[in-house]
Amino acid sequence: MDMKQKYYITTAIDYANGEPHIGHALEKVQADVLARYHRLLGEEVFFLAGMDEHGVKVLRAANSAGQSPQDFVDQKAQSFQDLKEKLNLSFDNFIRTTDREKHWPGAQLVWEKLVQAQDIYKKNYKGLYCVGHEAFVTEKDLKDGKCIDHQKEPELIEEENYFFKLSKYSKEIELKIKSDELKILPESRKNEVLALLQRGLEDVSFSRPQKDLPWGIPVPGDPEHTMYVWCDALINYISAIGYGRLNDEDEKANFEKWWPADVHLIGKDILRFHAAIWPGMLLAIGLSLPKKILVHGHVNINGQKMSKTIGNVLNPVDLVEKFGIDPIRYYLLKEIPSGEDGDFSEEKFRTVYNGELANGLGNFSARVLGVASKLGEFDGNFDVVDKSIEEKIGLTKKTVHEKLETFRLHEALIAINELISFGDKYVNDNEIWKEAESKKDILLGLVVILDNVSAFLAPFLPQTAETIQKSIIWTDHKTLTVKKSEALFPRLN
Repeated sequence: MDMKQKYYITTAIDYANGEPHIGHALEKVQADVLARYHRLLGEEVFFLAGMDEHGVKVLRAANSAGQSPQDFVDQKAQSFQDLKEKLNLSFDNFIRTTDREKHWPGAQLVWEKLVQAQDIYKKNYKGLYCVGHEAFVTEKDLKDGKCIDHQKEPELIEEENYFFKLSKYSKEIELKIKSDELKILPESRKNEVLALLQRGLEDVSFSRPQKDLPWGIPVPGDPEHTMYVWCDALINYISAIGYGRLNDEDEKANFEKWWPADVHLIGKDILRFHAAIWPGMLLAIGLSLPKKILVHGHVNINGQKMSKTIGNVLNPVDLVEKFGIDPIRYYLLKEIPSGEDGDFSEEKFRTVYNGELANGLGNFSARVLGVASKLGEFDGNFDVVDKSIEEKIGLTKKTVHEKLETFRLHEALIAINELISFGDKYVNDNEIWKEAESKKDILLGLVVILDNVSAFLAPFLPQTAETIQKSIIWTDHKTLTVKKSEALFPRLN
């Protein structure tokens, strides 16, 4: 039996109260690179995206729009699913938390197992509730009495809730993160979580009264309460692969095949939930922890944080329609450091596009294919290729692999650009446009460079890589034919 290595990668499920913005695009494109890369390694990949559709904020947004909550989230879910085509994403499934057949049974089973573990209890609770976060906050989370992220005062709520004994698992989670059994990248985010764990975790509210939160999954055995986000949204990572439907042998086999997740890719603002609450829940119900949490930063616009109030929220679909898919993917992956905040401005985008795509990759490809295509077939005898080319390609391959494994996608692209620059210098040093017929061995080396550039770029810029590869045609293992290509990246004015 062919037992391929598996790779299960998830993104955060997006909240259904608004349209996609460029921050959503960043996360999806980063995950897509990793999924495509592991497919190229020959691994069996499952890439999950989805939508978090319950909660007070969604209910209020639906009411404001004059729609039923279900109609409202159906519309929002479609706009996020459309990103698959708009950004050329390769996710395999899109989970929705309103899916009563696939998602609800998993959430309800987790609740029941937490009850069996005696980790759920009821108590009266009084606290500050931030509707923007759909979470209770403390005074230290506020500045001048307002939520730092949403700039609104939280609501004071007093009610009877169910709680999860997260504090019980604080030390165990800390040990697993310290040992890298649950690896968190970048390292600064790992240290952030460890500082939180060293102070000790508190038990967390796990339900809201149904009268206050009617839009959600009812608590098993107590319909007067609705499951809070932790036991609803976080469960998507296991419900999507069969958890909750384990009586079905196929679903059980599917779950056992894919869990634990190899990577949860998330934004820094939800790190605490994924690195503390989620591991605690998994430990309580006896499931393995995910292997790795990769944490990206935020995209600022012209140096300012994105904000509906300021009116600077960018829709990635608009950018793609204006500039194309791969140029937008390139900017997000190269100019936004993978684990940090970054900035988008149209001025900077145009500079990067013209400098690195039009004058860099596009120009190198056009020069090599333009001359090589005039010479017919090439003898694919690699012994004639300059050893310095082999060495540079080998070093690039090693670097790209290392950077992808350590979530430094932007640095992988820098390494690929260095290979392109190496090729450009080789073009100039050998003046391939002069007496090209006598320089077939040199041109073969350049075609080999370009062929490898396209292979390295395939996870990042799949359309561009495919266009290049269509121009380099191996008729067998001994000969190749080169065709001229369309201009990859026409300069922007």
